Amino acid sequence: MAAVGLGGAQNRTLAGGLGARVYFVRNPELPLVDIQVVFDAGSARDGDKYGLATLTASLLDSGAGEWDADTIARRLEDVGASLSTGASRDSSWLDLRSLTETDKLEKALTTAAEILAKPRFAQGDFRREKKRLLLALKQRGESPSQLAGVMFFKALYGDHPYAHPVEGEPETVALLRPQDLAEFHRRYYVANNAIVVIVGAFSQEQARKVAQRLTMRLPVGEQAPPIPAVPESAEARTLRKPFPSTQTHVYTGLPVLRRGDPDYFPLYVGNHVLGGGGFTSRIVKQVREKRGLSYSAYSYFMPMRGKGPFMAALQTRNEQAWPALKVLDQTIREFLDNGPTEEELQAAKKNITGGFVLRYDSNAKLADYVAMIGFYGLPLDYLETFPQRVEAVTRQQIIDAFRRRLDPERFQTVLVGGGAVSDGNKE
Repeated sequence: MAAVGLGGAQNRTLAGGLGARVYFVRNPELPLVDIQVVFDAGSARDGDKYGLATLTASLLDSGAGEWDADTIARRLEDVGASLSTGASRDSSWLDLRSLTETDKLEKALTTAAEILAKPRFAQGDFRREKKRLLLALKQRGESPSQLAGVMFFKALYGDHPYAHPVEGEPETVALLRPQDLAEFHRRYYVANNAIVVIVGAFSQEQARKVAQRLTMRLPVGEQAPPIPAVPESAEARTLRKPFPSTQTHVYTGLPVLRRGDPDYFPLYVGNHVLGGGGFTSRIVKQVREKRGLSYSAYSYFMPMRGKGPFMAALQTRNEQAWPALKVLDQTIREFLDNGPTEEELQAAKKNITGGFVLRYDSNAKLADYVAMIGFYGLPLDYLETFPQRVEAVTRQQIIDAFRRRLDPERFQTVLVGGGAVSDGNKE
C-alpha cells in the first residue's frame, strides 16, 4: 500500500496475495472517506462490441446479489453514502464516498463490495439501460459538436481500439446481450487488474482493511494485456461532414502523448501559452480577439496509456469556418517556429502553479489525482513535485518538444457543420 501526495511510503500490493494495488492518503480533517476502485477495463477493451465497457460499468449498481437497484439506493441513502460508476477509453471505475463512523462505513463497504463482485445484469435492468444508451447515441447524432469529436478520434486512430467512441455506436450497442457484460466483468473486474485508492480520515491499517473488504471477493484473475501501439499518421487529411447548423465545429491534431512521457511538462506548459490558458493564450488572441472569427477556440493534450491526442479546436459561424481554420493552423505553425516569449512563459508558470493546489483541495479531487498516479504508474511524489517541475521548464525545452512531437503536415482535421459544405481552397 502506498501513501501518496502527503509524504512517501512503500508501494506494495495488498496483503493476502489478492493482487490489487492500494494507494492511501490520510486526510484527518473531515470524518469522510473517498474510495475509488479502478480497473483496466475501458472501451479500449471492447473488442468489436463497442459500448461494452460503458454498459457494463453503468449497470453495476442496477442490481447485485440479492439486491435490486432500489435496495442498493436505500442502503446507501440510509448511511449518507454516495456511489457512482463510469468508463473512459483506458479504465472503468467505482467511486464511493462514505462517513467513517463504523456502522455507516460497514454498510457502505458491504454494498460496494457486492456491486463489484456480484452484479446481476438482470434482463429488465439491461433492457432499460441499453434503451437509455441508445437514446443518448441518437441524440449524439444530432449534435455537430459530438459528431465532430467522434469523427476526429476515428481519423486519428483508424483501426486502433481508441478510435471508437467510449459510449459505442448504435449498431454495436443494439447487438449487446447481458451475457456479453457478464463475460466482460469476469475477465476484467478482477483483483490483478485493479487499483484501490483511499483518501480520508483513516490510519494505514484501517485503509488496508477497507481495501481488503472491497477486493477479497473478486477473483484474482490476470492483468489486462498491453493495448496495441498507436500508429503514426502518414499524412495530413481534412474530413468534412455537412450538417444543418449555423455553427461549424473544427478539430485538428494528431496522437502525441502518453502518461509519464518525459516531454509532458514542456508540452503542458507550452500549450498553456498556445491554447490552454484561456483568454491569454495565442489561439484565443489570434482567432477570437484580433479577428473575431470564433467565440470558442483552444488546444490541449490528452495523455492516455497509449498516445493520446493533441487537439486544437474552435467553433465558428459557417461562413468563417475555413478562414478560422487557416488562422488556427498559422498560429500553431508560428508557435512551432518560435515558441513562447520569456514573458509568456513566466506568466504561464505563475498561472499554473498559483492555482495548482485548488485542483486537489477536497478528498474527491485528491482521489482522482491519486487514481491517475496509480493507474498510469506515475511517481508517488507526482503532486508534491508538480510545481517544481513546471518551474523548471525552459523556453528551449518547449521549442524542442513541440518541434519533435507536433507535425502539422500529419494533422488530421475534421469540420462538421454548415461551413463544411464549402471548399476551403476557395476561401
